[in-house]
Amino acid sequence: MNNQLFLLPKPVSDVLSVLPKYPQTLLFVRAVNLALGKTLRSEVMQPLQGKHISIRVTDAGVAYHFTLTPKGLVACRRIRETNLTISASAYDFLMLALRREDPDTLFFSRRLCMEGDTELGLLVKNTLDALELPLLDLRLLSPPRILAEIRTRLLS
Repeated sequence: MNNQLFLLPKPVSDVLSVLPKYPQTLLFVRAVNLALGKTLRSEVMQPLQGKHISIRVTDAGVAYHFTLTPKGLVACRRIRETNLTISASAYDFLMLALRREDPDTLFFSRRLCMEGDTELGLLVKNTLDALELPLLDLRLLSPPRILAEIRTRLLS
């Protein structure tokens, strides 16, 4: 199926691309930390710690910059040079998260692109493949839940 049918509408991408980038990254990082929890803090993920990674959502016109620490993902302000940039459409990232698409299939069909440290890209892919990730529960990523988690962390 042609993924061109599943691109974000231009008005949505126009709005997302002009919003401040760092707050979007904070929300993205919080959502991933909520969804993956202890998985990000496991010893399997240790080789990825300290690496600067960018997730670029091509049809949204946004990029999220972060690094992995022992406590999970941490948002970074725009970094001059990332170790690895992974790019795809919002739909393709969603299909990966829901495990309805395989990263190799998307990569070889040129719907998923990795730039930068090739070895790190393979390490990220193999590490995620080796983990038994929980099925993505989109309810965990609802804006009220994410905002409540941020509020709790700020007040503690």
